[in-house]
Amino acid sequence: MPNPIAYMMLMIWPFVSVILFQRLPLERAILWTILGGYMILPPVAEFDLPLVPSMNKDSIAAVSALACCLFIAKQRVRFWPRLWSARVLLALVLVCVVPTVLTNREPLIYERWGGMGPIHLFTRIIPGMGVRDTLSFILGQAIMLVPFFLARQFLSTEKGLRDTLLAMALAGLFYSVPALLETVIAPVLNIWIYGFFQHDFGQMVRGSGYRPIVFTEHGLWLALFMATALMAAAGIWREEHGRTRLRWTGAVAYLYLVLAACKSLAALVSGTLLTPVILFLGRKPQILVATILAMTAITYPMLRNLHLVPLDAVLAQAQAFSPERADSLAFRFDQEEDLLERAAEKPFFGWGGWGRNLLIDPDTGQSTSIVDGSWIIIFGTFGWLGYIAQIGLLGAPILLLFWHTRRVGADLVSPHVAPIAIILAATLMDMLLNATLENFTWICAGAVLGYVERIAKPARNTRRKGLFGDGPVIGRRRLRDGPRTVL
Repeated sequence: MPNPIAYMMLMIWPFVSVILFQRLPLERAILWTILGGYMILPPVAEFDLPLVPSMNKDSIAAVSALACCLFIAKQRVRFWPRLWSARVLLALVLVCVVPTVLTNREPLIYERWGGMGPIHLFTRIIPGMGVRDTLSFILGQAIMLVPFFLARQFLSTEKGLRDTLLAMALAGLFYSVPALLETVIAPVLNIWIYGFFQHDFGQMVRGSGYRPIVFTEHGLWLALFMATALMAAAGIWREEHGRTRLRWTGAVAYLYLVLAACKSLAALVSGTLLTPVILFLGRKPQILVATILAMTAITYPMLRNLHLVPLDAVLAQAQAFSPERADSLAFRFDQEEDLLERAAEKPFFGWGGWGRNLLIDPDTGQSTSIVDGSWIIIFGTFGWLGYIAQIGLLGAPILLLFWHTRRVGADLVSPHVAPIAIILAATLMDMLLNATLENFTWICAGAVLGYVERIAKPARNTRRKGLFGDGPVIGRRRLRDGPRTVL
């Protein structure tokens, strides 16, 4: 159970956000309100209020950033994208919960009778979803998208994109200190400060050492965060010169060592393969790599559902690398197969909340499902409609970026948007294995989409300089948020 300090930290974070917005530029205040909450606030702990979604570290940080934009920075926040494809996906994310609720009104009842006579052992009832759950789910989806909205509007300029990379890199450098400490003494910082351990401690033991977790939900989350910081530092390195570049060279090397110390194979492979892409390839080849990864992540669940993924070949390759990792991967695949069978009973709109998408042991009434990948969670909860909407909204900015930059010169593409697209694509790939959809993922998606909106279909008399900065310059008038697209 979280101690009083945990709940106190959740309650004071809005006040911390106010201070950040008063003392920092708008872009950095948004970033540090959201990233700082992810790094510092306690995991798992939440305020479960009636009729509204549970408020945890992610939602509190997001709502705090939105409120400060409105009331401290006095900014008008626009939620509606300009590109029609993004509009459709956003609308689906918000309204897909309606058919999900309407098709899951019935309770699920599990009873067990046993013994020589009519002895009733247990009854477990998972409630059906009511009309009031519709509002709660829609509000939950909207809160989840707040970082996306803010990043699209305020972090898609050249300054905002660079600040995003810089914040992610600095966050990784800051977090490396407690992470390395936990590799030595054991992952106990959350216990010492917030009074509880947020996951299974045994999963943090690797060989003769430990996998750090700090204040994230799992060591795999922390490893992905470090991989993100590594790639962000590589993106900053590309644009620096002289002594500053030398410092960032050391930062990249150091963050790679920290990533290796996190003992996560998926994150280490991602950092090892994609960091050189950011360091040495041009902007358009980087966008191409991000597009390939995004398409792979988007289509994998569809291929998996049609049994077109060669699981045996994948397991054979994993077995050759590490029998322990191969066993872990096989367990994930088995769980996904069972959950896909469950999801197939309601493929279009899913099973909704309260764990209705999980498998229940008829002998104990307890769930037997261990859900790892974000895609299977979304698919089981909201069905194909929700999956296409949510994963599509995350992947569409990369595809749109590729489409709108394919015919322009590389020098007209922002040097910072390509690394963010790589980071977003890497997270989408990681979400196939782990439920690592976090606020900074939505920040990357929103920043890339906002940049695409700024360069999409510029007016004929738009100056070349307009592809950067705060918006295109048409005649003598600077359009603050870029041209209105005709798509």
